[in-house]
This record gives sequence, C-alpha cells and structure tokens, in this order.
Amino acid sequence: MIRIREVRVIDDQGEQLGVMPTAKALALAQEKGLDLVEVAPTAVPPVCRILDYGQYKYELQKREREQKKKQKSQTFKEVRLGVKVDVHDLQVKARRAAQFLDHGDRVKVTVRFRGREISHANLGRDLLMRTAELLTEHGTIERQPLLEGRSMYIVMAPLEKRPDKKTDAEGEVPSAETIGDAIAAKGAMPQATTEAPAQQGP
Repeated sequence: MIRIREVRVIDDQGEQLGVMPTAKALALAQEKGLDLVEVAPTAVPPVCRILDYGQYKYELQKREREQKKKQKSQTFKEVRLGVKVDVHDLQVKARRAAQFLDHGDRVKVTVRFRGREISHANLGRDLLMRTAELLTEHGTIERQPLLEGRSMYIVMAPLEKRPDKKTDAEGEVPSAETIGDAIAAKGAMPQATTEAPAQQGP
C-alpha cells in the first residue's frame, strides 16, 4: 500500500501525468481497471506507474530467470601451477586454460607454494603474469595476483570478441606448442632459489 500523500505518475501508455495526490492516482488506475505500482520508491516524490500488476510481476520474474541463466552459463575453472614448473608443463596448463577461456569460462590460475617457497612469492607473481601474457588472445585479467595462505592466484575472464584462429586441415586449432616457443623466446622460467625445497609434489 502506498502511504505517501503525493506521487509522480506515469500512465499505462508511458506518458508522464505529473505529481498528484496519491488518492487521485489510485482513482485513475481504478478507472482503467489497472493497478498503481510504485516503481521508484526512493525518488522525491516516489514514482508510480499505472499498469497490470500481474503482468508487471511476470515480466520481473522472467527477467530474473534470464539473468540467472546467463550467470549459470559461465562456469569457473581452475588451473594449478607449481613455482618450479617447467616449460612443457606450463605449455600444457596454458593450453588447457586457453580452451576454458575460448569456451566462455572464467579461469583461476593458481600457484601453490611448498615449504620455504612462500618466502619467494615474487616468483609466483612473475609466473602468473607471464601465464596471463601468454593468454592475452584468449582472455583478460579480471583479478590481479592475490596471495591467500600458501597460494597466489589470478582470475582471467574470456574476451567478448576474439580474432579468428587459424585451423589445420581437419578444422582443429593448431597445437599449443607455440606457447612453449613463446616462453623460450621470453627467457627461462623463474626458478626458486637454493632456499626452496629441491623437490615438489604433484
């Protein structure tokens, strides 16, 4: 129930009727067999529309369902790296991340620190940024490197529009071996110092 004395009214045709007493606005709505619905309660005075409330509620619910569908359509994937990952492993992980991004998924790229590796968090940051650079044709950084506990991660979102990729004779995207070439061209991967453990688990 609208308790305010005056409201700004928009009729069922979308025309502005101006500010008027709430009782008059209700009478106008009743004359048309419609409802007076408050659509902007924080405005001064509040804005009301003359419309079919049942239809209005249906449209709102339909809009909410469409928004939920869009949210569900974009899932969240994760790719994990070690601080001392070699070129081949990074190539495989980057290829997987690129596939996720191309599919429209958001990707969380995580570097896990073991033992004293946590004291060299800068290596993890460098690795994440290098991985993001390799994926620039597939996605963009949504969240910058963030350290949480013994892990550091970035979140990448797919590009809305990507240039067409060259395909081979069978219509497949060429192997991601070029990613390894790109890594080699940019120099060796950052390595942990002698303070870091010599081995890393899977």
